Amino acid sequence: MEKKLLDVKGLTVSFNSYLGVAEVLDGISYSLEANSWLGMAGESGCGKTVSAFSLLRLLPDAAVIKSGEILFKGEDVLKKSKRELRDLRGSEISVVFQEPQSALNPSKRVGLNIVESIALHQGIRGNEARKIAIEMLDRVKIPQARMRFSQYPYELSGGMQQRVCIAIALACHPSLLIADEFTTGLDVTTQQEILKLVVELQRQLSMAILFITHDLALISECCDDVVIMYAGQIVEKGKVDHVFQDPSHPYTRLLLNAIPTIARNDETLKSIDGVVPSLIKPPKGCRFHTRCKHMIPGKCDVVFPGGTVRDDAHQVWCHLY
Repeated sequence: MEKKLLDVKGLTVSFNSYLGVAEVLDGISYSLEANSWLGMAGESGCGKTVSAFSLLRLLPDAAVIKSGEILFKGEDVLKKSKRELRDLRGSEISVVFQEPQSALNPSKRVGLNIVESIALHQGIRGNEARKIAIEMLDRVKIPQARMRFSQYPYELSGGMQQRVCIAIALACHPSLLIADEFTTGLDVTTQQEILKLVVELQRQLSMAILFITHDLALISECCDDVVIMYAGQIVEKGKVDHVFQDPSHPYTRLLLNAIPTIARNDETLKSIDGVVPSLIKPPKGCRFHTRCKHMIPGKCDVVFPGGTVRDDAHQVWCHLY
């Protein structure tokens, strides 16, 4: 078995707000092997991004990490100093954000956005840094890389801007790339091109990728493992093929049934009844029980179930098992 690159254990995070304390993550645990893809899926607000940004402690001031461990290459990120975190961010662990327009500095030329990262993490400056930046633009398949180096972000399309963000993230050859909804907002054709590009780069650079998305179809295309989250809890995880071919948790089944397909020829899109509960006063037990047709009174609404191993590559948190 490959050594775990990332091992998150019992991570609990809350947010202080004027309405009260929101229990955003409820003791979640997952791991990621080196050179592999892990997809993290669930409805908006389920805690995917908070989970990922906790890895680099990029949470707002209102956030409190109550308990847990985040082991990266065997070292607990939660125990690292601010200086150690600066060294980790962008070099060992990089992020590609959802909106490239917000991630890129609009007042700096495209190339300087990349050079800044190279200078900060590798100490390389001047012509050598420029050369590396142009090579990275070429590597992410931006045509006329030398010319694009001197352009401003607003002169590029959304797809080109996202390629620049990928170039920045990979310039220092990280061991782990966090891709946070990085294809959202792009048209379908560009989305597929960007995904194909990242798949190629992942193989070339031998890095691991944590892919955050609400699109299960994209996870099925590129990920080795998947984690399904609901309202701050992990309800199912395992190998993509195992989970998608034999979904165990009622929530996972409903998510998969909500994907429109040509084969089903449905007249209307399927949806999940009910609404996501407030995390300020979340339901006790399994937080999905308020929307679940299989809810067992006295169990699901009282205690969160322990993880049940369906097989070596598939685990589910549900009282039905």
